[in-house]
Amino acid sequence: MRSGMMTKVAAAGAAGLVAVAAAGCGGATEEADGVSVVTGVYPLEWLASQVGGEAVTVTNLTEPGAEPHDLELSPRQIGVISDADVALYIQGMQPAVDDAVAQQAADSALDVAQVVELREVPSADGGGTDPHMWLDPQRMAEVAGSLGERLAEIDPDGAAAYRANAQRVADELGTLEAEYTERLDDCETRNFVVSHAAFGYLADKYDLNQIGITGIEPDSEPSPARMAEVAETVREQGVTTIFTETLVSPAVAETVAEETGARTAVLDPLEGITDASPGDDYPSVMRANLDTLAEALSCS
Repeated sequence: MRSGMMTKVAAAGAAGLVAVAAAGCGGATEEADGVSVVTGVYPLEWLASQVGGEAVTVTNLTEPGAEPHDLELSPRQIGVISDADVALYIQGMQPAVDDAVAQQAADSALDVAQVVELREVPSADGGGTDPHMWLDPQRMAEVAGSLGERLAEIDPDGAAAYRANAQRVADELGTLEAEYTERLDDCETRNFVVSHAAFGYLADKYDLNQIGITGIEPDSEPSPARMAEVAETVREQGVTTIFTETLVSPAVAETVAEETGARTAVLDPLEGITDASPGDDYPSVMRANLDTLAEALSCS
């Protein structure tokens, strides 16, 4: 299991603070003045940095390149959670974060699951709730608004800026949502096969049919029967592309592709940004995913 790396991504402008990155797992970070937000997964880190702007220091707990579901916390990271003005997280996604927030930061918690409705995962994909809400831009916009209001309560002097930032982010996400709606409206097929079933929000919102080789947990192993079932679906439905991702081994998806004659391509669930990501931030990866989907589904 991997421990997270805390990364400062934004700094307080009035004090002239510079963002500080802690090297290594669970490394220390310098203390900073101003408002602080801690997040457990990259999309929330991006959102917090956009809404908070230069007045807020954002610390993400998951090391770049690490699978966030596997996160374990160092004592230093638990301390960061305890000290943060806002702990922005998705209950049920990262048990270590859930436990630390409950024990150390109940008063500062902002649980995304209490802001937006999380979709229910079909029993065939593992059941429970799906934490990957950031693949729905509309839900992300709702969280931006809630975070802006929370920051405004904490720092009334900056309230107007936080609310303006939240509105700007919501507008940007609205544009992104419109692009998805337009590009995925007319496609030859609406079936897409992924290595793990992280794209349910996207499928539900844009009337697509996600077929996961594995369930909602990225490290689960598909049974031979499931592999055979997906391969048969690929042949029957004329699926041309099996999607892999950046933080999970492509071996399972490549096996299905080899057996069916399909090609592979990356569809990034945006759980983290690495050099292998098809973009360098949330909007660019989302747009790269849209291009990849539109090509694979033969959308006009």
